[in-house]
Amino acid sequence: MANRKITRALISVFYKDNLEPIVHFLGKQGVEFVSTGGTQEFIEKLGYTVTPVEKLTGYPSIFGGRVKTLHPAVFGGILFRREDAGDKKQAQEFNIGPLDLVIVDLYPFEETVAKGGSEDDIIEKIDIGGISLIRAAAKNFQDVLIVSSRNQYTEVLEVLQQTNGAPALQDRKRFAAMAFDVTSHYDTAIFQYFNGEFALPRYKKSLSQGRFLRYGENPHQKGTFYGDFDGLFEQLNGKELSYNNLVDVDAAVNLVQEFAGETAFVIIKHTNACGVATAPTVKEAYLKAFQADTTSAFGGVLATTTTIDLAAAEEINKLFFEILIAPAYTDDALALLRSKKNRMLLRQKQQLQEKLQSKTILNGVIEQDLDLKTDSKEDLKVVTKIAPTAAEVDALLFASKICKHTKSNTIILAVDGQLLASGVGQTSRVDALKQAIEKAGVFGFSLKGAVMASDAFFPFPDCVEIANQQGIHAVIQPGGSVKDQDSVDFCDQHGMAMVFTGVRHFKH
Repeated sequence: MANRKITRALISVFYKDNLEPIVHFLGKQGVEFVSTGGTQEFIEKLGYTVTPVEKLTGYPSIFGGRVKTLHPAVFGGILFRREDAGDKKQAQEFNIGPLDLVIVDLYPFEETVAKGGSEDDIIEKIDIGGISLIRAAAKNFQDVLIVSSRNQYTEVLEVLQQTNGAPALQDRKRFAAMAFDVTSHYDTAIFQYFNGEFALPRYKKSLSQGRFLRYGENPHQKGTFYGDFDGLFEQLNGKELSYNNLVDVDAAVNLVQEFAGETAFVIIKHTNACGVATAPTVKEAYLKAFQADTTSAFGGVLATTTTIDLAAAEEINKLFFEILIAPAYTDDALALLRSKKNRMLLRQKQQLQEKLQSKTILNGVIEQDLDLKTDSKEDLKVVTKIAPTAAEVDALLFASKICKHTKSNTIILAVDGQLLASGVGQTSRVDALKQAIEKAGVFGFSLKGAVMASDAFFPFPDCVEIANQQGIHAVIQPGGSVKDQDSVDFCDQHGMAMVFTGVRHFKH
């Protein structure tokens, strides 16, 4: 049958918000209610008669509520096939009545883990009866409508109203798909909890929110974002973000997060920084960042660590940019920046919390810890006769932060609080340095007194030789080459300072 009239419903839920309209609709349709515990009381208070599950099964709720519905009188009523002669005969033989609608949700396992519940509390939130009911009803979607989450209450009420309580097969199948989404997500959360102790090499992720994008990296590619974007950002203006926008936003937020506690500004183009600066005010930080590459900033993604005020907004408004990200905006700044309707303005609500990253390759997935190591003064090992000055140390650490978030091979040239130029994604470190030097010259920067950061060691002294010719006198690098001493010796012979961090920051 395409449509199946609901005559009997099992309702047993943890969350009862917005359940009342559904109960009233079913009650007016003459549907018989079967329920348990608190849900039974809820329905009875609305004025409807309820058959307790215990009456169906002949057993009370036992083992502290662990076993209530696990009985053929319940599961038989869900699973027997209405059009199968053998099933119908057995249902009559064992006095099993049909259950045409099942509304069940699951114990709040993830919420209990997130709140730091004890292991006993967490284990008791592993739902057995509920998830079994959901799976059974979803399996028999030919005959049964399953509602597996309070998030579906509004939608199912609309379906019931539109079909006069006799949902179509396609509706039942769609709710079955949503049910298996709920159960798979739930099981994944439980596995992740247990696997925190054992670290089995299994890749299981479940993101229950998603949005279709206009397209992927290019117009001929489909694109989807899975995750809670609205939990991280509030969009204050502009069109919907694209695939490439999201990739650049991720790069911008990860980089600017390195400067928490400072007034910093970054400008991103194709995931790499073309401008980074710190300053006493957000306006000054923006102007210093913009100065590093006034060409690439066009159409870029901008991010800052602090509130955008009117003074900063007046400068930023002169630039054509795609996206601006900030933790807050003053009202007058926001009004000015909203003058361009397609300009995307995001208010960042919280810092990124992820500790792992993954990528699809070779018909599989690779996963790794995020590079959460930020080089600090305590990490620096002076390997040359001359130590960097205090100002040079600050500049080296500033450059190192940018280097960590720039495509390898990379070289960063900077002074304290300002990126001067970068060499990005080159096949040799020498090429990366030459690119950075050329770029600095294009935008009028002298490199005398600047510092150089490298994301990996120097296999030969050629980079420090070229840097010395430009007037660079302080270098930060991980070290670890069998020929480290060659670079150190050159620095000592030419009055340069070099520090090792012991940590490589490749970004492929």
